[in-house]
Amino acid sequence: MRPPEDADIYAPEFPARLEWLNVAFLRMNTLMGRGAVLVEFWDFARVNSLRTMPYLKAWHERYSDAGLRVVAVHSPGYSFGRDRDVVARAVDRLEIAYPVLLDPDFVVWRLYGNRGWPGRYLFDRKGLLRFVHYGEGEYLDTERAIQECVGRRMDPLEPLRPEDAPGVLLEPQTADIALPRDRGRLELVRDWSDGEDWIEAADAGAAARFTYTAGGAFAVLSGANVEPGLYEAEGVVEAGSPGLRLHGVQFTPLPPRK
Repeated sequence: MRPPEDADIYAPEFPARLEWLNVAFLRMNTLMGRGAVLVEFWDFARVNSLRTMPYLKAWHERYSDAGLRVVAVHSPGYSFGRDRDVVARAVDRLEIAYPVLLDPDFVVWRLYGNRGWPGRYLFDRKGLLRFVHYGEGEYLDTERAIQECVGRRMDPLEPLRPEDAPGVLLEPQTADIALPRDRGRLELVRDWSDGEDWIEAADAGAAARFTYTAGGAFAVLSGANVEPGLYEAEGVVEAGSPGLRLHGVQFTPLPPRK
């Protein structure tokens, strides 16, 4: 979505004293004048952020030499995402080369008035907002706006998935499960206790079953020797040992009808 022509919305400065990955630190006022800046709010434990990431990486590779600077702001949707080392391992595992600003207390999120994951903001060389988008999609329009800001014309990326094509209509899907709030949407086997933003298995053999209509299902797990993050789950999560924490279940879109 492009802001109105008469809307002079300038890029906020990155707050001081926040930690960065892949760079020592960045200042927005030093980036302006050198090129455009694409700021993306994301979370490594949200599947829609991961589905958007290939486009972000491709834009970084395609346009960095033309002046585009990609900055990913990691605002965690789950408690484990506030841990710097957990995020650093995810950034390394995902082979992210562009700067990542850690926003564990949502300081940057509030500064932007961001509305969800992913949240995408493109600023031109003067620091003016030229494009904004929330959630997946609008990849073609984003890339066209990038080309305008950096002054480079080339064939845009082809959609990576059928549901990424411009104007495609998606089928309704099951809403994400957030725990412990949505505990009633699960069929629980054996004992699970409630936590801050999880339910925890009391012993091995505990299970959580769910039904869904979606392209795929991903459980958000941590604890019990599990690296925090997303794990594919086809309707069931089973605890191999006590202490497994289930934070929620996320769903991906159904492929569009042909």
